[in-house]
Amino acid sequence: MLEIFTHLANWLTYDLMGLSPDTKLGTSIHFFIEDTTKILFLLVIMIYVIALARASLNLERVRAYIQQKHRMVGYFFGSGFGAITPFCSCSSIPLFLGFTSAGIPLGITMAFLFTSPIINEVAVIMLWSLLGWKFTLAYIVIGIAVGVVGGMILDAIKGERWLKGFAAKAYQKAAAEAHSHPDGSELPEAPKLSFQARHEFAKDELKEIVGRIWKWVLIGVGLGAVLHGFVPDGWFAENLGSGQWWSVPAAVFAGLPLYSNATGVIPVMESLIMKGLPVGTTLAFCMATVAASFPEFIMLKQVMTFRLLAIIFVILLANFMVVGWVINAVGPWLFAGF
Repeated sequence: MLEIFTHLANWLTYDLMGLSPDTKLGTSIHFFIEDTTKILFLLVIMIYVIALARASLNLERVRAYIQQKHRMVGYFFGSGFGAITPFCSCSSIPLFLGFTSAGIPLGITMAFLFTSPIINEVAVIMLWSLLGWKFTLAYIVIGIAVGVVGGMILDAIKGERWLKGFAAKAYQKAAAEAHSHPDGSELPEAPKLSFQARHEFAKDELKEIVGRIWKWVLIGVGLGAVLHGFVPDGWFAENLGSGQWWSVPAAVFAGLPLYSNATGVIPVMESLIMKGLPVGTTLAFCMATVAASFPEFIMLKQVMTFRLLAIIFVILLANFMVVGWVINAVGPWLFAGF
């Protein structure tokens, strides 16, 4: 079915515009048209379907459920919930504050915050359509692992003691209340919504999400198209090859000043891999861009001390570097035939 977008790009680029597939401009324009139309089509379909299913979710009961479970289950739940919420790093922070105010352990809350910008339904749809199921599955596993490991570390060192201001007070108060009523028995049941109500919710969420991310699709695919058409084949492989151990930390630090979300960075990821950059180095760069951005840390500074921010920063960088090195080591086997 998705071949229709290739045919559309062929017609628009080579027939209507008269560009040649042998030119850099023709290759770039074709890449931009094909990926943009394919991504936007899939986004509209999948975001609506997922929002329809999520319409009746009761966040208060979700929080109570997490409180009752073994801590390890909580880490996976927090990370998994982050994976299904369509937020970038900065837009995840209000929900993070809500979890903190609910008294949920900081490690579980941070598992959500670590994973949320890395994985969402948008990223999964785009990865599957652009890079295939193997890469998509590996990306999901890695993103959840980053959240779980980061959350475990923060709970182990009792990171909540370095919250500050209203966040610390709200956390302490809610934690005491949660200890008194651990089963959430006093919380109201989620309202039973009609299909029409769920449709309206899904439609509104579709408009809100697509309205927020369409520009990132254009920017990301546009940059990917430039890399795809104008960067010489083999340049990345020659300069940042998998045999150079320092290429992974270099890619991580190169991604820090940038700010994007998964929607904008995945087309760039596709182009980098196609140009010969090792998969692990590419993942390290892209994860640093979406999950360790300076705007996110500036916002978190309002509720965290410098010590906690520094710890989170180091955890993220260490995770991304390990991911890069490991994937570079197993990539030739894991992505054989990619």
